[in-house]
Amino acid sequence: MKISIGSAEDEKTARLRRAAAYVRMSTEHQQYSTENQLDTIRLFASDHGLQIVQIYTDAGKSGLRLEGRDALKQLFDDVEGGRADYSTILVYDVSRWGRFQDPDVSASYEVRCRQAGVSVQYCAEQFSNDGSPISNIVKSVKRMMAGEYSRELSVKVFAGQSRLIALGYRQGGPAGYGLRRQLVDASGIPKEVLEQGKHKSIQTDRIVLIPGPDDEIEAIQLIYRFFVEEGRREGEIASWLNSRGVMNDRGKPWTRGTVHQVLINEKYIGNNVWNRCSFKLKEQRIRNKPDEWVRADGAFTPIVNSLLFRAAQEIIQARSYRMPDEEMLEKLRGIYTRHGYLSGLLIDESENCPSSSAYQHRFGSLIRSYALIGYTPERDYQYVEANRRLRRMHPVLLQRVIEEIATVGGNIVMDPENDLLQLNEELLISLVLCRCHLSARGSKRWKIRFDLGLAPDITIAVRMTEGEESPLDYYILPTIDMASPNLRLADGNESDIEIYRFDNLQILAELSRRSVYRRVA
Repeated sequence: MKISIGSAEDEKTARLRRAAAYVRMSTEHQQYSTENQLDTIRLFASDHGLQIVQIYTDAGKSGLRLEGRDALKQLFDDVEGGRADYSTILVYDVSRWGRFQDPDVSASYEVRCRQAGVSVQYCAEQFSNDGSPISNIVKSVKRMMAGEYSRELSVKVFAGQSRLIALGYRQGGPAGYGLRRQLVDASGIPKEVLEQGKHKSIQTDRIVLIPGPDDEIEAIQLIYRFFVEEGRREGEIASWLNSRGVMNDRGKPWTRGTVHQVLINEKYIGNNVWNRCSFKLKEQRIRNKPDEWVRADGAFTPIVNSLLFRAAQEIIQARSYRMPDEEMLEKLRGIYTRHGYLSGLLIDESENCPSSSAYQHRFGSLIRSYALIGYTPERDYQYVEANRRLRRMHPVLLQRVIEEIATVGGNIVMDPENDLLQLNEELLISLVLCRCHLSARGSKRWKIRFDLGLAPDITIAVRMTEGEESPLDYYILPTIDMASPNLRLADGNESDIEIYRFDNLQILAELSRRSVYRRVA
């Protein structure tokens, strides 16, 4: 097909006159923000002979993170993917990219566009974004000012919300089962009860919590009595409520978690508590310490007796008590002193003692727990611990083999029944992990047992380091060359064995690479 040089130049010239606009408003309440931005952008385009061919709009999106800003993501996809039929992006001002605490993030967005051959112009700024030292300095200052604005606004908003909490007003979130949100005016006079999903429309109005319907209040009180007086656990209480068709505040069946939330929330005794968790400047959600909570006790009408609530908290606190390491070991010493030996069953049957699984989780294993109090079982259990570590490592190394081969285009499938790997529908591979044994003289030995019953074509023998923590090296052994079902290895071995040794699995991956050969006529 013949292409006219003149038409190509015309298309290039036309592209230089085409532009895209990106606009963002922070909240849904800024009804005219994007239109105001577009008015300024259109004036800039008209003055500079640009035609706006596409508009990217992020409505009601915070400028603190890229997440959720689908229009901006689409802009980057179009620009970096070569689908942009424009040469310029018009933005209202520097802060529209975002009010990041790290100004380099905002700068990187402009760089991404520029590297793809698309320039960026800020239409409401008093400088030209021409790459000059002055414009770069001004942009850096503007980016830092945008981040500082967000930080200062966050401080002001937090102070205002804290003051409203201290005055007894509710700050966001559903009321919860057994409670309702009451709208009050600036003088505290009740106006209406807000239904779920409905919000206040007048800025000076406030929200307080009030008791809900009688049947919900009765259910809340039953939850506390069942838990405190009858010793029922959260799961049992949830089953009891569900069996009687009682739905939670979201119209769904109760769960252990939803019952637990009722039992720990102070709003049921009338306390207004806020700032348990914070997500300031969209940086990271953190759980705050109790002394950082903002609270107003007795702000609402309680529907649960405070003594009953405190009793529930004591039960929960006692249940979640994390025994210190030394206290756990002291209890283990007591069992050993009384019985003269230790076992998992003996630990589990002892009163006021953590379970054997708790010792395994805390100290790594029962054997290590025994060693910490100076107890050595008559039988050597070290091999049990070693085998447990090997079983834990085996699937990890299997996955490593699969990934190494997949990266070079090899086809590998694992049989879940025996963990054999089938390579390129031709070879069967067995992976065995070899424990490191120490002789009486301190020399290291490894024993390889071949799974001959599975008839693998290749056995990958992984020599493990002392303690079975990581692989030392790999022996890739063809079954056809192995005359015995067992093979013993030392630190140094005969040359006819060492030729199969490799520091990693790269050689196996390379051998599995598929190659295309041209047929010779």
